Amino acid sequence: MENALRSSPILCSIIPFLLLAMLIMVIVILGILSAFALPRFANLSSDAERAATEGALGSAKSAAAISHAAFLADGGAPATVDLEGTDIDIVNGYPSGDDADGNGTICDAAQLTTDFTCADDNGDPAVMTVTYGACSFTYTEAGVGGAPIFGAVAGC
Repeated sequence: MENALRSSPILCSIIPFLLLAMLIMVIVILGILSAFALPRFANLSSDAERAATEGALGSAKSAAAISHAAFLADGGAPATVDLEGTDIDIVNGYPSGDDADGNGTICDAAQLTTDFTCADDNGDPAVMTVTYGACSFTYTEAGVGGAPIFGAVAGC
């Protein structure tokens, strides 16, 4: 029987075309699957930017609390606090949001200066915008007797 299949010229000439047809079908099926899967994964970069910015917001809140604790531990009067070797300017007991104050700001306290863009409006109170990609949040310096205001992550 096996010899009969090998000796059939029609069958031998059809097999390469059948293999080619099967290969084309596999490529078509993979193309259809990728058309449905690609949109699900295309949005991951904006999700990653949002997650990174939300992490930075948490870091800034923690840095503000730690700076305030260091301010209170130093007697509640210093103009700067030292966080891991970096002098952070203090305004009303919390980190400054104005880079013109001379020393570190909330971005330095939260160690955001490497991966994030920090820009302030030089207002009174200063508002610092922390940006990563299309996402950002704001930090408004503390007023007298108050705490700083953190804006929600936006722009993503």
